[in-house]
Amino acid sequence: MRAFVLLPLAALLLAAPAAADTYPSKPIRLVVPFPAGGGTDVVARIVANGIQPALGQTVVVENRGGAGGTVGADVVAKAAPDGYTIGIATSSTHPASVVLRKNVPYDPVKNFAPIGKIGTTPYMLISGLEVPAKTLSEYIAWTKANPGKANYASVGVSTLGYLLSEQLKIVTGMDLTHIAYRGASQAYPDLISNNIQGFLDNPTGSAGLVRDGKLRAYAVTAKSAVLPDVPTFAEAGVKGFDTTFWYGYVAPAGTPPAIVERLSKAVADFVRSPAGRAELGAKDVTAVGSTPAEFAETIRSDRARWQALADRLGIKPE
Repeated sequence: MRAFVLLPLAALLLAAPAAADTYPSKPIRLVVPFPAGGGTDVVARIVANGIQPALGQTVVVENRGGAGGTVGADVVAKAAPDGYTIGIATSSTHPASVVLRKNVPYDPVKNFAPIGKIGTTPYMLISGLEVPAKTLSEYIAWTKANPGKANYASVGVSTLGYLLSEQLKIVTGMDLTHIAYRGASQAYPDLISNNIQGFLDNPTGSAGLVRDGKLRAYAVTAKSAVLPDVPTFAEAGVKGFDTTFWYGYVAPAGTPPAIVERLSKAVADFVRSPAGRAELGAKDVTAVGSTPAEFAETIRSDRARWQALADRLGIKPE
């Protein structure tokens, strides 16, 4: 009887490595939790294209925006843990979301299998050219002199950009009213047309608009490789405002470790390669390529970090 009971278990144990050995045998779906055209979408597609040769399969991008990225992240959390649905995670969708939004339908640690961190990028304060301020100090003074007249964009109250924008308002005394957008690409036209007057964005999506003279950049949280003439906040007189943003890939919790490792190696090998560094660097993303364990620790530690900041600022989940 004992041998009869153990046979199914033995079969399952043998099946897991076999499945990993043949993975992937069909295209992989990559869920991007924001609309096309923003920084997260850009990075997701660069890496998706870059890992296809190593995996021998197409990686198909599916944009599922909404609720500050939590809709798309939840799609990944609830997908079959077979390696054929993965997602791009960010500082917003994972550690910040559960701090800033009520009833987020997933746990950023328990419901995902981290694949690896792709890279990091700074934040950049931008506006349209109709805003009369040319420098950060002029911008701060202009918002104070025009109370109630300046709006700033975010891609949702569950995002790190929103939390940091509120921090910047408190630190500088700026008078800005929050307007939420579904994605960064939806905010850019309103910046250009002066319907909104500020956005703490990642250069990944908007640096090209600054270089083309369609938007103005006032300061970055860390030196920008693609906009080297834009001062850091510290250089512009706002000390201690130096947070960066990260991108990474995740799979649903329960995805076989061998599959996670296969994906992690493909991602790390690409982002650390000369071609990967060049493609990401052109979008102001510094390549990382961390291990799954290192990425898991980043998510855990950042969750505690953003909770402490929200508590300090008196920001409650909405």
